[in-house]
Amino acid sequence: MMKKNRIISYSTAIGEALQQEMERDSSVFLYGLDVADHKRTSGSTFGILEQFGSERMFSTPLSEEALMGVGLGAAIAGLRPVNIHIRSDFLLLAMNQLGNMVSSYHYGSGGKLKVPLVIRSIIGRGWGQGFQHSKSMQSIFAHIPGLKVVMPVTPYDIKGILIAAIRDENPVIVLEHRQLYWVEGEVPAEPYEVPLGKGKIFRKGKDITIVATSWMNVEAFKAAEILEAAHGIQVEIIDPRTIYPLDEKIILQSVEKTGHCIVADYDWLFCGFSAEVAALVQEKCFKKLQSPVVRIGFPHTPCPTTRQLENVFYPDSLSIVRSVEKKLELKPCVLPKEAPNSWEHKFRGPF
Repeated sequence: MMKKNRIISYSTAIGEALQQEMERDSSVFLYGLDVADHKRTSGSTFGILEQFGSERMFSTPLSEEALMGVGLGAAIAGLRPVNIHIRSDFLLLAMNQLGNMVSSYHYGSGGKLKVPLVIRSIIGRGWGQGFQHSKSMQSIFAHIPGLKVVMPVTPYDIKGILIAAIRDENPVIVLEHRQLYWVEGEVPAEPYEVPLGKGKIFRKGKDITIVATSWMNVEAFKAAEILEAAHGIQVEIIDPRTIYPLDEKIILQSVEKTGHCIVADYDWLFCGFSAEVAALVQEKCFKKLQSPVVRIGFPHTPCPTTRQLENVFYPDSLSIVRSVEKKLELKPCVLPKEAPNSWEHKFRGPF
């Protein structure tokens, strides 16, 4: 008999997924910079060190390429490593291993070698992170054959997707937005998998489709509530959950129904995931489209550090509202005075 779902936080759901998989499979272990310190990566690994000991959860020196090489070696030797990176920006220091080795070993060995390596990495704004600490880079990772890339939004999804990623035989990059760690939701107590490559309808609607990644689902949901109250517009929000492999069907079915599409990606616009989705929709839904696909994302500039410029750099629920009104030729409504990014004040850093 299934236990009743509890309300837990995103970070707690991560820890539960890791704990349950480590109990199930002795080959699973965690490692990375300061993962065993007192804050346990924003609270996502509390209790694991005490239960499993320092052989299966340990902090490491700061050397990203070496850490990725360790993960590759452990994976092809039959273990299931989970490498935790507190900022995705510095995965660039591991790109030789990631892009030339980790992604290609299964292919290069003719399928004889498996690489069950999970890479958890934190993305997103908070504290004025600036140009070296706020990148997402899902488009860069998804561009490389052999890598799976996921961006779970809800506590339910992060637990199920992380479990599926650990059990997968291929390398999976799990990108976690730092402002999601304190979001709460219903999560089953028992282990379960959310299939990789399967998107979901984050909010049902009939008038316009918004395909949103990561935190942009939160902003799109706020925007949808404003638009429904002001204009009676019903926005359908599609969360791909997995950037690669991409669930094309759920996106196309929604756009065929609504005839309008906005892609709200948590990344730079140029050469990004939003361009991939826009091309997909334009190619396969052209006759159903009632207006051109619109993309929302970061301008082609490094992320600023000052709060005023940061607010311009990052699109939010209010900018999504204006984009929908323009696309549907609606009179601009009076926007609420509430400040966006209401979760940001809860961010306390990974250490």
